[in-house]
Amino acid sequence: MCAKVISANPLRLDVRSHLKCIAICAIATISTFQYELLIKSVGLDYALVGGFLSMPGFLEVYGYYDPELMAWNIDPVVQQLVSSLMTIGTFISSMMVGPFSSRFGRKAGLWSASLLNFISTAIMLGTTSFGALYLSRLLLGVSVGWFLTFSQLYVHEVTPAHLRGITFAVYQIQLCIGSIVGAALDYGTHTMDSRRAYQIPLAIFFAAPTIQSVALFFFPETPRWLMVKGRDAQAELALRGLRNRQIDEVELQAEVNEIRQSTKQQVGQNKKALFLEMWRGHNLRPTLLSIAVVCFHSANGSSWVNIYTTYYLEIAGVTDPFGYSLMMTCMGLLGALFSVLFVRHIDRRTIMLVGPLACGMAQLAQAIAWSTRPGSEEAGRVVVAFIALFTFFYVAYAPYAWLLGGEYPNSALRGYCFGFATAFNFIGNWLGTFTAPYFINPASLNWGPKYGYIWFASNMIVAVFVWQFLPETRDRTLEEIHEMFEAGIPARDFKAYRCKEVEGFAADGGKCSTRDENLQDFRTETSILRA
Repeated sequence: MCAKVISANPLRLDVRSHLKCIAICAIATISTFQYELLIKSVGLDYALVGGFLSMPGFLEVYGYYDPELMAWNIDPVVQQLVSSLMTIGTFISSMMVGPFSSRFGRKAGLWSASLLNFISTAIMLGTTSFGALYLSRLLLGVSVGWFLTFSQLYVHEVTPAHLRGITFAVYQIQLCIGSIVGAALDYGTHTMDSRRAYQIPLAIFFAAPTIQSVALFFFPETPRWLMVKGRDAQAELALRGLRNRQIDEVELQAEVNEIRQSTKQQVGQNKKALFLEMWRGHNLRPTLLSIAVVCFHSANGSSWVNIYTTYYLEIAGVTDPFGYSLMMTCMGLLGALFSVLFVRHIDRRTIMLVGPLACGMAQLAQAIAWSTRPGSEEAGRVVVAFIALFTFFYVAYAPYAWLLGGEYPNSALRGYCFGFATAFNFIGNWLGTFTAPYFINPASLNWGPKYGYIWFASNMIVAVFVWQFLPETRDRTLEEIHEMFEAGIPARDFKAYRCKEVEGFAADGGKCSTRDENLQDFRTETSILRA
């Protein structure tokens, strides 16, 4: 579980030598902060207290006054469109990631996401038209889909192999912070009677994309994308820009050659339509694994847990639902911070096995408590406690599902595979939120938290899948992972397999270094550097 990993990574295996790259990745993923702001403040929480769909200021513009309720209400069709159009947008944009990124690159995708975010936010700020509102929601969904996928693709392709886990932990921390800020903004403005109730949270949506868009002018494109496009000299310059100035030339040239030679093979093997190539030959297995592991997010039941938390807080007799909802979000932040401590030292398979098992047990505990004392305050408290534990464990392992989903495909196909996997995950999340009312609503099956029985079973299936099929990729370069899939190595043999071809690429690059003409053995030099 914690044994040393065989790797052809020629870089120093520490954190300090790569702080520059970590900082770049943190800025490149700052849009994930934006995503959680959108989730918390723009109405996806339509089942909860909070979100635009419960703000009087929003309802006065897009709703109607119900004399029977003696309160503002909103037409169900409008509610469904406002909520679902964004999901449709994220699905469409995720499917477009492959062809767009293949032609224009990762940075162009992030800039496009920011532009669409600015346009959609400006429309929502200024309009009172239903048609314009619907259009802005669709554009916003496209923006969200691209923020998520392109930022992660960028991080996958620029981070040193031994630090990809750390950068994805930073990504999850930003998600959690965005969630806390979004909840606080929602709470602070939701009682306002004017349009400011939703305009103030919307104005915040300009912040993160602006910071990211400006910073991207100073960041290089990913070296692996440049290599795929045959721009080798630019790729080397990009890699220099991502690594510290004090990097040993032996290390840099070794990494450059490893990426160059492996990419040539990948491009040579995928000369036809890439969308078709990802389903053929040796590419099929990493494609299916990428889709499956990314969809772990929608298979663990997080969608219904997040949406109905406030409902169960009320059943539990909690007098301050917002405060406890914020506590749940903070539990997620603690989980993300905790993951930083173990992600460099524990195998990916172990993390992906323990996470679903813990989430499944939390779902089961809720279901048993509700079956024993349905509708009681005591059962409600048990449900709330296990929702908090579920949130902790889910956030502690969830970012590494994204990480694995981008590690498996090779550089020529990564945009297509990862975009397709993300689209499937969005569909899964939508199905979870769409079907939950039929199980939970008293007018339907009235299961309440007994819905957790289904998600317990789902989490157990995920755990079995991890045990049987998930390869170990901790500290492996993307080029090593490609070599192992090409060789058809069984999942449980990945950890011990030595990628001699990629090691040879790195060794040849190290020997070509102009700074160390007396280098006799690259592997010996690498072991000294690591020590």
